[in-house]
Amino acid sequence: MKKVASDSTVTVNYTGKLEDGTVFDSSMVEGREPLKTQLGQGQLIKGFEAGLVDMEVGETKTVEIPANEAYGEYLEYLVQEVPKTQMPGDVEVGTPLMADTQMGTVQFVVKEVTDETVLLDANHPLAGKNLIFDLEVVSID
Repeated sequence: MKKVASDSTVTVNYTGKLEDGTVFDSSMVEGREPLKTQLGQGQLIKGFEAGLVDMEVGETKTVEIPANEAYGEYLEYLVQEVPKTQMPGDVEVGTPLMADTQMGTVQFVVKEVTDETVLLDANHPLAGKNLIFDLEVVSID
């Protein structure tokens, strides 16, 4: 039987969870299609892609991915406090913002708002978290 190789085009159902069982993404919800992607193109997180290799059509597997093979460690230097006067209008905790920096366009999330300052976080929301994925290979092209 054909197995997923490191350069295969594969269609997969998945459910991504945190260690506490919280589901953060799934192709199994109503209205969503399975994920179709070609491996080896840098489109998937490293651990997700590695977990698919050698699987067969119809096979299911659960893979645990440490933070460094997912979205990386949480980096404190990506959190910065800026004067509230530099913010557009009224910002609230959780508001996503884009800013042009020396490194290009960066996405931030507002973590805290005080009378004088706003705390911005440029880490990926899943940075520093170990992830668990339930995988099911639907097809291999």
